[in-house]
Amino acid sequence: MKISLRQIEVFRSIMLAGSVTGAARLLFTSQPTVSRELARLELVSGLRLFDREGGRLLPTAQALMLLDEVERCYVGLERIDHYAQSIRNFEHGRLALTCLPLFSQTLLPKVCRRFYQAHAGISVSIVSQESPLLEESLVTQQHDLGLIEVHQVPRGTRGELLFSADLVCVLPPGHPLAAKTVLSLEDFHQIDFINLASLDIYRQTLDEHFRQAQVNRRTVIETGNAASVCAMVRQGLGVAIINPLTALAEAGRDLVIRSLNLSVPYRVMLIRPNHRPASVSVDAFCEVLREEAQLSVAGIKEAVSGNTNVAG
Repeated sequence: MKISLRQIEVFRSIMLAGSVTGAARLLFTSQPTVSRELARLELVSGLRLFDREGGRLLPTAQALMLLDEVERCYVGLERIDHYAQSIRNFEHGRLALTCLPLFSQTLLPKVCRRFYQAHAGISVSIVSQESPLLEESLVTQQHDLGLIEVHQVPRGTRGELLFSADLVCVLPPGHPLAAKTVLSLEDFHQIDFINLASLDIYRQTLDEHFRQAQVNRRTVIETGNAASVCAMVRQGLGVAIINPLTALAEAGRDLVIRSLNLSVPYRVMLIRPNHRPASVSVDAFCEVLREEAQLSVAGIKEAVSGNTNVAG
């Protein structure tokens, strides 16, 4: 026969309490049960653990040696218990997310700050990449979460609409168009304009709207991302129409945001691969994402309300 955990528990309780009666009280059991388990432990181990004198149990040298090892084992059990509790409380773990570089610069910093404040033990890995590598990594289940612009959900994943708000105009302070609260396409006729790259889907959509309205903008600079566009506008090189997340992040830094009387929705999809293991930490991160997305929508509405410099 082997020593059982119950026998070790009884032995440790006797050593802590100093008596069978005290051990029974600690273990919420009867004195006969404690005495029986102690006798079995001595039989199985071949050790004489206690001397009986006048109804008292006096631990032997063998008992003291055994107790040292038992306590080391209990420290390990307590560490396991604490670690299990920390897992339940989201205190350990790692979350992998992939997204367009735009989201790692705008939406995610505030999301990560709020998430870290509540779950400091969980590390977040963010991989920024462009399409189609972004979608391919989600298809191959490499990440727990993804943020994409398109509505077509990659195969092997499920998606939900996380964010939706119209494109907005960004202008340098003092620009004549900044005096207006809402801009029409005609307002951009013969105006110096900073444009996104020609392959950008939102650039193509805007170009078609301006073509149909017969409005001729003077495109003075083309650049690859919205943050670069804002830097050009900040230097007074022209005005631009960009996604609202970047506009909100850049607002208050020598930029003015104005809405358009034309609705061109900018949408962000939250993607979860179907074959990644379920995780309470991922669920918690998604909840913070949803909340921060709604706060961003409200912030954009405030920014375009006519306040010249609204902090992002």
